[in-house]
Amino acid sequence: MLPLAVNVLDAQSLIQAFGAAGIFLVLFAETGLLIGFFLPGDSLLFTAGVLCAASADAAVRLNLALILPGVAIAAILGAQLGYLIGRRAGPVIFDRPQSRLFNPANVKKAEVYFERFGPAKAVVLARFVPIVRTFLNPVAGVLEMPVRQFTLWNVVGGVIWSMGVTLLGYALGKRISNIDTYLLPIIALILVVSVLPVLFEVLRHRRAARR
Repeated sequence: MLPLAVNVLDAQSLIQAFGAAGIFLVLFAETGLLIGFFLPGDSLLFTAGVLCAASADAAVRLNLALILPGVAIAAILGAQLGYLIGRRAGPVIFDRPQSRLFNPANVKKAEVYFERFGPAKAVVLARFVPIVRTFLNPVAGVLEMPVRQFTLWNVVGGVIWSMGVTLLGYALGKRISNIDTYLLPIIALILVVSVLPVLFEVLRHRRAARR
């Protein structure tokens, strides 16, 4: 029996309610559907990895051999859908000056982001930043980034992000007993660390511009 109430912002609640299928659907929605920007992608991947390392008698235990390819495929297909949405319906979606999210100004900011880092780095780095990884895909479509180029770096970024965070959770789950009690601070640390690559690139480009 599924619980009557599921907290979509809580990774453990989602996994307990829907199992592996829930993980795949949430990752697909977060990276592919604009309305999924609030979903907990990083914490979901990390928690899934921890549960893959759980003992056989644990209340919830996942299969790493199923989870790893599943999260990668879901992340890649979701981003590809987001790109296609932006390519075909982007001007309609983002032509809303009164909206805080769907407005031409945000498309312009994303365009600067692409110019600063280059399309390849932009697509890969966006994977590690919550919200950005949701909106950058359709914006890449709006800016008419070549399909082959986007697909290549979408696959690279999707595999590194989804499998990397999951394996991190799995490794820590194997080494630390009762890691469940440390999930919240660890996830918070992951969110902070995930922003570091982008901050590093910003600082590097600023130093280069000064030179």
